Amino acid sequence: MVWVIVAILVIAVAVLAFLVFRRRRSERLHQRFGPEYDRVVDERGDRGEAEAELQQRAKRRSSFEVRPLSDQARDAYAQRWEIAQRHFVDQPAAAISEADELVMEVMAERGYPVENDFEQRAADVSVDHPEVVEHYRAAHATSQGATRGDASTEDLRQAMVHFRALFAELLDSGQRETSHVGRT
Repeated sequence: MVWVIVAILVIAVAVLAFLVFRRRRSERLHQRFGPEYDRVVDERGDRGEAEAELQQRAKRRSSFEVRPLSDQARDAYAQRWEIAQRHFVDQPAAAISEADELVMEVMAERGYPVENDFEQRAADVSVDHPEVVEHYRAAHATSQGATRGDASTEDLRQAMVHFRALFAELLDSGQRETSHVGRT
């Protein structure tokens, strides 16, 4: 009888420890990924599956050598961004394409792999920039619509604002990415 009670207690403690571990992991992931955590949970429909994906993203990201831009590179990219914004007045669709390319160039120089498809690039950048990755997704969707001729000037203006959100983060966030490496 005593052995049964001890076994039940051991099992109860193990279950409780497992639940506490899962809850803490969920809280850490939610804190780290913010709105991206919620988006992935909604998309997957399963918290465990979503958390596994986010942990995989963090693991993949830890294999990159993401580095800050030099002051010269930062200034050069900022000047190019201003030029793209000025192009928007006369050629909005071309300016959006220019902004998209500029974001990818900055990502590449920072150390993010850009040869992958868009969803992988967004997943990679979400590890360090979860607050603005949704802007990147919205801008990309509008850019795709512009390519098909399905975007109004207002849509394109919004896309430029969305691209600028990620662009500014990539330019200004020099040291933050390296502080995330290895954290889950």
